[in-house]
Amino acid sequence: MVALDDLSGHAVGLSVFTAAMAACRHTYSAGALVSPPAEDSFNGYDNIGYRYCSFDIRGNVFQGGQLVSGLLIVITLVSALPAWGAPSRQLCLPCHPSHYVELGSCSHCHRGNPESERKNIAHAGLRAGKYARFTLGNAAQIKEGEQLMNQLACRRCHVSAGRGNRTAVNLDAAATRKTAGELATSIRHPVAHMPNFALDEERVTTLVNVVLAGSQGRNTDETAPVRVHFNNSGKKNTDVFSTKCGSCHRLLSLRSGAIGTGEIGPNLSGLFSEYYPKTFRNNEAWSAKNLKDWLKNPREIRPGSRMLPVTLTDAEANELESIILLSADVSR
Repeated sequence: MVALDDLSGHAVGLSVFTAAMAACRHTYSAGALVSPPAEDSFNGYDNIGYRYCSFDIRGNVFQGGQLVSGLLIVITLVSALPAWGAPSRQLCLPCHPSHYVELGSCSHCHRGNPESERKNIAHAGLRAGKYARFTLGNAAQIKEGEQLMNQLACRRCHVSAGRGNRTAVNLDAAATRKTAGELATSIRHPVAHMPNFALDEERVTTLVNVVLAGSQGRNTDETAPVRVHFNNSGKKNTDVFSTKCGSCHRLLSLRSGAIGTGEIGPNLSGLFSEYYPKTFRNNEAWSAKNLKDWLKNPREIRPGSRMLPVTLTDAEANELESIILLSADVSR
């Protein structure tokens, strides 16, 4: 408690009795709260049965003006306390009905800026409801999306949920920079050398959701930059893949970039990695040895195959193996 009859600091006023006065240098020292006497002593008195305690100039007492300023600062801070940690305003609710309120704010699922009444600002980066399904925690939907990603072998070129080869754009990083709509567009209309899976709209939505789900909580600051290869020479590639395989197949390589122009056979990017579908005999994974056996006589491995044998010298076989290995950046 503080009792003052002088806030100017010019006259001796009432003293105070408070726990803070335990800091006195002398037991039961007494004196005035403001305008203490000039001498370096503590002159006490007992008015109503209490021992009063205050300090001289070297006792760190607040003078009247200082005390008022301090009180005003404290009052200001205390009045601001209710705003600290309070939820942000949800100005989207007058236009959009609330749902899944147990998940928190609108922006938790849909992004955007719920504190703005201006539509272009409020809807900036907005995520449509169909692309926010992953936030509902439906394990079956996430599992379905993961199965689709494995079926399409997206990770043979991309990193998603922290796993995959690094020969193309990191999807975890892309999910933080691009909108869900932009991700969907990149699937519907793939860039050059990316397979066109011709997915229906529901599967595009499922794939976007699993990409967004996998990106949650990922640190993409240390993501290695994507290697960009330019070929402005107008000359044809003379590597063994381009000359022996490229008329039917394509491949994304760290060393040579996108090579091959074919659409007849499957894309062979990441063939030797764990992310490529196990399409060798009896659902085995592809390896350098399995590839050599396949090239000697594909129809011996798969009787219905339309591919003809490919004859390679030892040097060509070693070069082809090296190129395919470089299509799987498994170094971490």
